[in-house]
Amino acid sequence: MKLVCLSSNPSKPCFVLYFKGVTLMLDCGLDITQLQHFLPIPVVPGTQISKARSWTPGFEKKNKIGDAYQEVKECSGRLFIDGCFEMAIPELEIIDLSQIDAILISNSTCILALPYITEYTGFKGHVYTTEPALQVGRMYMEELVKYVERNPRTNIATKWKQEEVLMHLPAPLKDAVNTLKWKQCYTKHDIDSCLSKVTLIGFNQKMDIYGSVEATPVSSGYSLGSSNWVIKSTHEKVCYVSGTSTLTTHPKPMDQAPLRNSDVLILSCLTQTPLANPDTMIGEFCVNTAVTLKNGGNVLVPCYPSGVTYDLFECLSAHLEQCGLAGIPMYFLSPVSDSALAYSNIFAEWLSQSKQSKVYLPECPFPHAELQSQGRLKNFKSLHDMNLEVKTPCVVFAGHPSLRMGDVVHFVELWGKHSANTIIFTEPDFPYLEALGPFQPVAMRVCYCPIDTSLNFSQANKLIKDLRPLHLVVAESYTVPPIMASRRTDLVIDWEPSPFTYKHGQVLSLPVKRKFESVEIDSELAAKMEPVEVKAGSAITMITGSLNVRDNVYILKPLPKEVASGQKRSHDGFEVHKKSYIFGSPNIQTFVDVMTQQGISSIKVEDTGSGSIIHLPNDETLIQVDGDSTHIICEGDESIRVKIRDSLIKCLKRL
Repeated sequence: MKLVCLSSNPSKPCFVLYFKGVTLMLDCGLDITQLQHFLPIPVVPGTQISKARSWTPGFEKKNKIGDAYQEVKECSGRLFIDGCFEMAIPELEIIDLSQIDAILISNSTCILALPYITEYTGFKGHVYTTEPALQVGRMYMEELVKYVERNPRTNIATKWKQEEVLMHLPAPLKDAVNTLKWKQCYTKHDIDSCLSKVTLIGFNQKMDIYGSVEATPVSSGYSLGSSNWVIKSTHEKVCYVSGTSTLTTHPKPMDQAPLRNSDVLILSCLTQTPLANPDTMIGEFCVNTAVTLKNGGNVLVPCYPSGVTYDLFECLSAHLEQCGLAGIPMYFLSPVSDSALAYSNIFAEWLSQSKQSKVYLPECPFPHAELQSQGRLKNFKSLHDMNLEVKTPCVVFAGHPSLRMGDVVHFVELWGKHSANTIIFTEPDFPYLEALGPFQPVAMRVCYCPIDTSLNFSQANKLIKDLRPLHLVVAESYTVPPIMASRRTDLVIDWEPSPFTYKHGQVLSLPVKRKFESVEIDSELAAKMEPVEVKAGSAITMITGSLNVRDNVYILKPLPKEVASGQKRSHDGFEVHKKSYIFGSPNIQTFVDVMTQQGISSIKVEDTGSGSIIHLPNDETLIQVDGDSTHIICEGDESIRVKIRDSLIKCLKRL
């Protein structure tokens, strides 16, 4: 069994698993943190971003980098690429994608690189995921594409990525990794074509993959339709634990039972903010929002169109009501805002029990439907759709969390100049100081309240002990404390024996070897079997047949008549006679009686506790019989040896 890691970010995983003749891809996450190197796309012309000036390097450096400096702009004292956005896709060159039999998608955040695989490679396999993961993933993809295409950049920056140029650029640009393999964003057509190839399955639904293994998704509790995967053959079991949460939020709770006692447990997508407690962060988010609104300021929340955003709507609306601020409007801006709010109320069977129970009252499982009817929450597809409907002070939820595209760019520039306003970062994917880089200096208050409901290290260690895998596979970065807390030895995966670790581009050989295979016996052949009991409850039989293998299913069938009726021959042409098998343990008294009948006299028997010793003094022979072996030391002539052999055979069973 082999595992290949294709991603450089454990929170955006992509693996290839070679298991029992089948090649499976586990997730295809897209690392979009590279957007931080690019200049934001302005929504309104004439803003600070659109006025960013060209970088003017020194004479010596200019000679080394050539014309590449023209692709770099200086904004707020930092350098950014002025060109089409590019993202780091998984390392697809090191494997043959035409050999991938199936792709298993865990959740909506781990599907974003799928179009690069299905539309631009030789992939011909199947793709499996749940319906909510597909639909929410579609929203993420469509939002990304619409943001990129809304105000497209025509210039494609390539010169700065050359290695001889990159090394002379200032940090953090020169620290960018594998820049030549970055790809531009896919299109809406790519999304539709890609997702049309996906097969939808439900929790605990078993999918047979070419008769070799069986893949089953089980609830992971992280987001709508998020799952962990159980991959089983007849004798081996591999569990893939991706985005997982043991907290009580809106998705269906995690199902742990199917993950127990696996041969291999592959663990990824642990929390990106190990020092932040999600409950505490939500509390701080609500308090900071209320304080700003009471002081007459506006609050900007960069967010994705799904996930924890639903919980923020619910918690914030209740908190504002308690603070007497129920009249403060909340605005939700996203090209997919309509479908984002609608789908959350449609997927009732994928929600927690408390949310499901509301559906049968009947009530909407989430409060944002009621907030919309009351006018407290309004959603718009873009800034231009808002017109004059904005009333301040207010709370605006807008994308994209990277602050490089979307309507949030306009609001940062609009509100960033006033100290009464606040921007609150809740998504952990992007470092908030780097996100704000192109907009500095900002006068608005900045709050960092990262809300990551994924497993933290304490929860992960507890889960692993409960699941009791034979072998554990984790990211190398999970075995050392994070840089910001280098002495916190509790912020690591602690497991004995030491887990196998993976990193970008590494191929792991896992110590799971196939020892057994299940074989079906044809009913006609089974009817001819004559089992012989060897001990209570156990019987064996001889069987001759033809082994047929098709789609990894083994069936033993009767030999063809022309073969069965013929005499077996060895490779050199000689006839092979039927062989009989002798088994069992000899009864000592019977053995002595049979030897006596063979004419052997003066037999002495000594009990040794673990067996017996039979001494034949007249024939200079000693026979030692133990529980699982018989030793005969014969100094007599050949006739005595033959008599002992024949006597022993008569005491054993024959097959």
